[in-house]
Amino acid sequence: MDTLTAAFRLPLRSFDLDLTIEVARTVALVGPSGAGKTSILRAIAGLARPAEGRISLGGDVWFDSTTGTFLQPEGRRVGLVFQEYALFPHLTVRQNVAYGGKGRVDELLERLRIGALQHAKPGDLSGGERQRVALARALAREPDVLLLDEPLAALDPHTRDTVRVDLRETLRDLALPALVVTHDFVDAAALAAKVGVIVDGRLVQLGSPEQLIAAPVSPFVARFAGGNVLHGRAHRADGLTTVELADRTLVISTDDAEGEVAAIVYPWELTLARALPGDSSQNHVRAVVTSVVPVANRVRVTLGPVTAEVTAESAARLGVREGDLLIASWKATATRLVQL
Repeated sequence: MDTLTAAFRLPLRSFDLDLTIEVARTVALVGPSGAGKTSILRAIAGLARPAEGRISLGGDVWFDSTTGTFLQPEGRRVGLVFQEYALFPHLTVRQNVAYGGKGRVDELLERLRIGALQHAKPGDLSGGERQRVALARALAREPDVLLLDEPLAALDPHTRDTVRVDLRETLRDLALPALVVTHDFVDAAALAAKVGVIVDGRLVQLGSPEQLIAAPVSPFVARFAGGNVLHGRAHRADGLTTVELADRTLVISTDDAEGEVAAIVYPWELTLARALPGDSSQNHVRAVVTSVVPVANRVRVTLGPVTAEVTAESAARLGVREGDLLIASWKATATRLVQL
């Protein structure tokens, strides 16, 4: 399978999108709204022409500013799934898929488990069903590259979990170069082995989800990956680093750092209690609970500057409620430091 290679600059309204990336299998690009993620897909699909650079798939050059090459969208074997799916409301499922290409309609209806819906129209489908129809239509083009723009954003939380699993398996089976853009790190981590973080048109970090969590290059990346970010001044002594926060709270880390830092701890690494625990945790924040949010079988609890994520069973056993005074604790090894 060929590798998609893109290195280009595309002027946008507020900044220049400047990207260099290679995609052999599925890569997810995450970032806030307006970061330039959708513009990346448009440039690769031929819907936007960069000011300079080169885009190619294997030996096929789609765009090269030095030679004036610009292959029109219809000349690029790209399957594009739009955020809102963009299905034709007056056509049936079968007709929508056939619009992409007639040769594989039956195979794709079967593969994506929408054969029983082939005579239905988009208005009669659930969000997950519409997503599968849009993907089938994109695949009917027999693409060499697959581009998905916020493929799960239009789904309700329950449907989203189910469709995420289906989409991950489909992408893995296809083994095509695929770019998925999303604002949700959980979606990105579930769908792709590599995740890139886009900020103001720049790819600031690219790696596995585990690498982005373990070694974020900036507080923004850590926060986007779900981390608590605490700013303070670090001092190294006796094999440990102590970070003093603005409110004089001390945070202990095994990372080596001096001066201004961001201390990062992830919600699932925190434990909650009503009294100081007797374990090896060296970090403790005592504060009033300001938010209790159930998420599936877990509960996200915010107290003071941190959010902890605990099991629903643990939250029930502790009787967590807003207004409670609790202690959040975590180990020094769980505190990652990013030098500022």
